[in-house]
Amino acid sequence: MNLSSFEARADALLLTFADGTHAAYPTLWLRDNCPSAFHPQTEERVLDLLDLDAAPVLSEAAQAGDALVLRYADGHVSRMPLALLAAHRPGSPAADSAAIAPRLWRADLTPGGVPRYGAAQLLADDGALRAWLEETAATGLSLVDGLADSTEAGVAVARRIGFLRQTNFGETFEVINKPDPNNLAYTAVSLPLHTDLPNQEVPPGYQFLHCLANEAQGGGSLFADGFALAADLRARDPDAFRLLSEVAIPFRFHDGEADIRTHAPVITLARSGAVSEIRWNAHIAATFDMPADVLPAYYNAYRTFMAMTRDAAYRLTFKLQPGEMIVFDNRRVLHGREAFDPASGLRHLHGCYVDRGEFASRLRLLARGTG
Repeated sequence: MNLSSFEARADALLLTFADGTHAAYPTLWLRDNCPSAFHPQTEERVLDLLDLDAAPVLSEAAQAGDALVLRYADGHVSRMPLALLAAHRPGSPAADSAAIAPRLWRADLTPGGVPRYGAAQLLADDGALRAWLEETAATGLSLVDGLADSTEAGVAVARRIGFLRQTNFGETFEVINKPDPNNLAYTAVSLPLHTDLPNQEVPPGYQFLHCLANEAQGGGSLFADGFALAADLRARDPDAFRLLSEVAIPFRFHDGEADIRTHAPVITLARSGAVSEIRWNAHIAATFDMPADVLPAYYNAYRTFMAMTRDAAYRLTFKLQPGEMIVFDNRRVLHGREAFDPASGLRHLHGCYVDRGEFASRLRLLARGTG
């Protein structure tokens, strides 16, 4: 990034870039981010901010190639790369190759429109892996096909991204009809649209469900874009949206080995005000405990959102085939299942989770070519 002009003041460095944009860097920020403040190998900050004067004085600035040489009244000299200054303008978050804008969808997304990638290519080709991660982040879900008839086949694809998330259900889990279930997923009943484990302080990020068998009558998979639901609720009923994003409700899962609880809103907002997370699971929402004068309006908002999750205008439905794996952002995309008849055939999915942080980390590494 080329400079048009710069000015050193005692309390700030003022820059005008060649594209006409301006930036101001307070002097304490400049000292805190001097390259000498970071360990050369780990790139972690080693400077103790309290070793600096609360108001250091910038005395002089001079350009030297692709950097500015800054001199301070206490004798310190910094060589600040122009690229660093351009990338970290105060008030503007740094560019992030993992910050993929969500592409909202409703019933306009058909099974044929779901991004689809082959497992063999994802395991062997970093370019394909990056494209898949970007598409999955944008849409919130994707299909991987060509998987071997093995519980390890889907896990191997998940591990291409990062570490698996351990939960009270284990590192991986089997979605089958069990004789003594501790979760409705392990039954044959229908499952309304929901997100998994909202009772966790941080719910799992991306979920991987590898279909090993789906011979039973029924058992179709249901999906909806929670971000689209929230966007439409915000437009249609701002008061309901406000309640669901401001009022925390209790979630609880408990069995003989675990009792995991948290309070959180159904809709979480980022600093920008954009929707960043959906926690929706009416089966493990615990008894509402907000004040009595809030309850009637909250129930109305909650029922409004619930009705939207049942609306076919938001629903994507298809039946997974053996060798296919659906991958989706569990903190965005709601998923569910039609009831099935276990006497008519086997339905067996093998699942695991990879947290959003691992997913984003892999995207950043692929973007800079380090895999």
